[in-house]
Amino acid sequence: MANILTNHNIYSRAFIENMREKMKPIIEKVIKPNAEMIDKTGKFPRENLLALAKEGWNSVTLPEKWGGLDLGYVGLSVAAEEIGKVDASTGLVYAMHVGAAQAINLFGSETQKERWLPQIRQGSLGTFSISEKATGGHVWYNLSQAERDGDDYLLNAEKSFTTSGGQADFYIVQTRTADSEDKQDHSYFIVDGHDKGIVAKPWKALGVRGNHSGPLTFKNVRVSHNDLIPASGSDVLNGTGAVLGLNAVWLGVAQGALDAAVSHVTKTVHRDFNKSLADYQVIRQKLAEVKIRITGLRAWQLDLARHLDELRALNEPLLPLASEIKEHKVQATELADFAARVAMDVAGGFGYIEGVFERMYRDARGGIPMAPSNNVAREQIGKELVGLPLELWEEGK
Repeated sequence: MANILTNHNIYSRAFIENMREKMKPIIEKVIKPNAEMIDKTGKFPRENLLALAKEGWNSVTLPEKWGGLDLGYVGLSVAAEEIGKVDASTGLVYAMHVGAAQAINLFGSETQKERWLPQIRQGSLGTFSISEKATGGHVWYNLSQAERDGDDYLLNAEKSFTTSGGQADFYIVQTRTADSEDKQDHSYFIVDGHDKGIVAKPWKALGVRGNHSGPLTFKNVRVSHNDLIPASGSDVLNGTGAVLGLNAVWLGVAQGALDAAVSHVTKTVHRDFNKSLADYQVIRQKLAEVKIRITGLRAWQLDLARHLDELRALNEPLLPLASEIKEHKVQATELADFAARVAMDVAGGFGYIEGVFERMYRDARGGIPMAPSNNVAREQIGKELVGLPLELWEEGK
């Protein structure tokens, strides 16, 4: 599959549509049929992820050397959006996995790459474990600290929201750096997800019920020094494009809501006037507003993805785009919420009953509090705009 795809200009519209077509069989035959069941039962979407892995999509940003498609952040954006159109739970698991794999690809040692990356094509699944209850949405700051034990490390941490918690085969875990008195100094470890010291609590939520983003505890988990990622914490946190992948999922949720709404209003006919819902101008205008906003956001998504790919090709850090990606996150999540509300509105009573419209409405809400939460993001963007310091840490605490 990689050879077929990479013989073209990855940034052309034709190639992007080709990628979408390549994903259709998995979307239509596997992921879409499982969406309702995942929502009702909270089952982790393992089957969906294995189907994606088999075709190489779980390795979308990885080089062919490691079994990847080498399609960069544009490939990630397209894949995450297509998944998000039909199942946000699978989309979130997918985006976090690709981000974790990319962390190893970009910042890991050759030994780490050899150990972890080839397994991904066979279905090995990764994720990030960063946020802690004590510091909430301030995910750039942890109170937990790695402890040296000979040549190895012991991890003791209580993480608040870890996508794929208890399900991942490996975690990229953030803690304060061992032996360092600098509270801003953080390290990342690659942790085997099957260690007995890792305990996941049940995940029960309003929406995205299959992504298992629940609390995760690491108790005396021993990690070899060989699995300490040899890069600064800020590089890893801002350098994988994981947030951009998540943004693509919410863009997909918006498009999925619009698709469902259009299908409903064109097929639903009021027999008394022999008019479909689509014959009402007010409904058409509501749908048009969603369509216009999706088109603009998709262009921004792909532009950011291309820029990230360019920076990676030049071996330059991705940090300069972090603020813009944060702005994009606010737009993407709020567009998903808006599109889901409009879809529910135009569907009338059928939108309110249990089904695709109310599921998407619940799922869409999940993006707004995800880190960086939109409230935190707006505060940071506003401070940057007027030249005030972000005050990410409080001195002396």
